[in-house]
Amino acid sequence: MAEAVFHPPKRKRRVFESYKAPFPVDVGGKDFRLCQAEIINNNVIVRNPEDIEQLYNKGYFGKGILSRSRPVFSISDPQLVAKWRGVNTNMPIITSQNSHFCVPRYQRRVQWARSVLQEQGLDSCSISRILESYTKPLGLPLCTGDGDGQAGHSCTTGSTGNAELGRKCGREGAQRPEGHEQHSQEGGDAGSASREQEQEQPRDMAEGSCHRDPAVPWGCEGKQSPEQRAWEEMDSRECAPEYVLVQEEEEGSSCPEDDSTRARENLVKKEVLVCRKNPFRIFEYLQLSLEEAFFLVYALGCLSVYYGEEPLSIVKLWEVFSEVKPDFKTTYMAYHYFRGKGWVPKVGLKYGTDLLLYRKGPPFYHASYSVIAELVDDNFEGSLRRPLSWMSLSGLNRTNANASKELMLCYLIRPSDMTAEEMATPECMKRIKVQELIVSRWVSSRERSEPDEF
Repeated sequence: MAEAVFHPPKRKRRVFESYKAPFPVDVGGKDFRLCQAEIINNNVIVRNPEDIEQLYNKGYFGKGILSRSRPVFSISDPQLVAKWRGVNTNMPIITSQNSHFCVPRYQRRVQWARSVLQEQGLDSCSISRILESYTKPLGLPLCTGDGDGQAGHSCTTGSTGNAELGRKCGREGAQRPEGHEQHSQEGGDAGSASREQEQEQPRDMAEGSCHRDPAVPWGCEGKQSPEQRAWEEMDSRECAPEYVLVQEEEEGSSCPEDDSTRARENLVKKEVLVCRKNPFRIFEYLQLSLEEAFFLVYALGCLSVYYGEEPLSIVKLWEVFSEVKPDFKTTYMAYHYFRGKGWVPKVGLKYGTDLLLYRKGPPFYHASYSVIAELVDDNFEGSLRRPLSWMSLSGLNRTNANASKELMLCYLIRPSDMTAEEMATPECMKRIKVQELIVSRWVSSRERSEPDEF
């Protein structure tokens, strides 16, 4: 068999981050952190922002459910952030209705919250009263250009460079009832109504886009474990209201004492920022593939996967993932092997393969190899997951070659005497051997000998 020639990976041109670590574990053990995840609809989700940062920044595990890769989703519009760059705040800046900016508008989120409240069986009058009370402007500390602080309901600027906005909202935003939220199943959030709401005491909108399945009713009595406290912190974060700055337009007259038609035509629309509560909140979570989740649990020991109240053991997780994904054992063995070799494997579905291999991580290099994993016996025989004909193999190779990737066949060789009981635990990987085979297209013009010179 001819030895394959290694081609260096293609480095990306624009890289705006630094390489931190290959794994989210500290070698010395001083800063070790045990992250938590949960199984929702056969998917492994990480909700804690600190755990998300730890897992993705160190090893590039998972992807943001609302982002292409790195979980950095925000409802703020970059053009509005640049426009109001003098506003010192960490709140998102969005637009109201009738805006040319292509971002989720505030009125659209109000409509989403209205639809969720309608599904809960509330009448239109109660819904309008609840939304009007929830989305009313909030008081904000306002600093003008000359340093005089004023308290108002909006932030208006003639020159955006002189505007400063405090990070904390006024007393209206701080005073809210506790323990009156409930989650919805639609991926968004809306408030739960009751008779108190109809008596001009609306409850705040419950906020959260993903929920545990099944729900975990943590008790209030007794000593709480660190896992219980972590779950409660995440619940309180999701139930807390999110404040946003909405860019709206105010009409002001250049000649207020003149009521002529010409004066009315000279009305100047002033842009203002108004602080409001976000009635329909969407969270950014980290979604781990089954292979990534099991590697973090089994190989690194820095992740606990929950389904209900208790975390799943390694053997139970092996069984559950094998039921969810019938070929999980094969793909995980390949994932474990390449992770141990220093590569960063990702899902290769968009190129028709099982895995994509990155050097250091997706932000630095393009994928070098597209891997198809197969589990065979000592004689390279067995029930193949995806039998390839010459036509399909040629098309698959051409697809990856056009994307500057090499096609690799990874054969996981198990002994002929290995039983199904041994395959029921991840300890079977100790007897598995790996054979790599790179598929390349034969080009006659490159391989033929040079013609003789006469």
